[in-house]
Amino acid sequence: MIKKLRRRFILVMLISIALVLGVMMSAVNIANYHSVNVRADEKISVIAENGGTFPKKDGEKADKPVDDIKPDRKMSAEAPFDTRYFTVRIDDDNTVVSVNTGMIAAVSTEKAVNYTKDLANRNKTSGFIDNYKYTCVNTDSGKMYIYLDCERELSTFYNFLIVSVLASVGGIILVYLLVLVFSKIVFKPVAESYEKQKRFITDASHEIKTPLTIIDASTEIIEMENGENEWTESIKNQAKRLTALTEKLVFLSRMDEESTKLTMLDFSISDAVLEVAEGFEPVAASQEKSLEIDVESNLSYCGDEPTIRQLVSLLLDNAMKYSNDNGSISISLKSSGKSRIILVTNSVEKIEKGRHDELFERFYRADSSRNSETGGHGIGLSVVKAIANAHKGKAVCFSNDEKSITFKITL
Repeated sequence: MIKKLRRRFILVMLISIALVLGVMMSAVNIANYHSVNVRADEKISVIAENGGTFPKKDGEKADKPVDDIKPDRKMSAEAPFDTRYFTVRIDDDNTVVSVNTGMIAAVSTEKAVNYTKDLANRNKTSGFIDNYKYTCVNTDSGKMYIYLDCERELSTFYNFLIVSVLASVGGIILVYLLVLVFSKIVFKPVAESYEKQKRFITDASHEIKTPLTIIDASTEIIEMENGENEWTESIKNQAKRLTALTEKLVFLSRMDEESTKLTMLDFSISDAVLEVAEGFEPVAASQEKSLEIDVESNLSYCGDEPTIRQLVSLLLDNAMKYSNDNGSISISLKSSGKSRIILVTNSVEKIEKGRHDELFERFYRADSSRNSETGGHGIGLSVVKAIANAHKGKAVCFSNDEKSITFKITL
């Protein structure tokens, strides 16, 4: 139990940190990529406004000096010299009219033409092709494709992306190692307390069994000498209740231990459920309650047969105790793929609609006024859930109509 709780704590911690780092790194990298696009778009806009060339300093050949760039363009004085670009003009029929590759060495005229023909045929007007950001602008004689070399910016972006991912993974691994060490220290007092609790339950149960056996034997002797009466019968009943309670507590304590292994063998779950259910027919008849049994035949299951039988018995015993007077009880076993589903439903006077998984909590009682009447301890359903969990199954409880309650066990 403690090991499972510790694993869940570590898992939740790692998932939380991974989500936080994921959101942070995603935001930073998206911002970086957006920045690359914005800077590229600004340069392309300057080239487009200057008729296909980047403005240079006064005295150099250009349509517009760099000082005349719109003030909202954040361009450095070195921009005309470190900006690599090329342009291709086409007419309305997508025929190449002119190519300007004078400001880039890595792209030939043929490559520039192929880029443009491919984009024009696909009606693409902006985006990335290889490492080049492109935009198509309209001109008096047709269209002009402007390509900006973003290899350096993209390389920086991808390098940062890789480093951020590796740093995040490394951080998660480091946090995992630290939490693994420190969680053991944090959970040590809890583990010791839990072990003491289990030891107390086990020891107390064994200590209780001896006086219970003596009480039961002494009661039988009194009955042999003086005959049965309501007092001796009450003593025997209470001794049986206390014996059943101690057995369930010991069972739960053992089921909580991860070292406890059940004997998993193939058996006929149809026969097991049917035999247990039929054993409750006389009980139902004596209480003037109806019991409906619907078991799919020839179903097998790999599990611990004695505990599965105990699970069915506890569910039916609970249904008998807490169903209303002259109520109805039903049990069914169905297959769903590789799973086996046990449904036990009993009628009740009144219950809220929806899930009622709180009934599986130890010593929980929906109606404390019925404690003495039902003779239960509020622990039987906890055993049911423990058995289902031990078989990697699931136990849920719900009401669909406020007049009945259903326990669904998926194995």
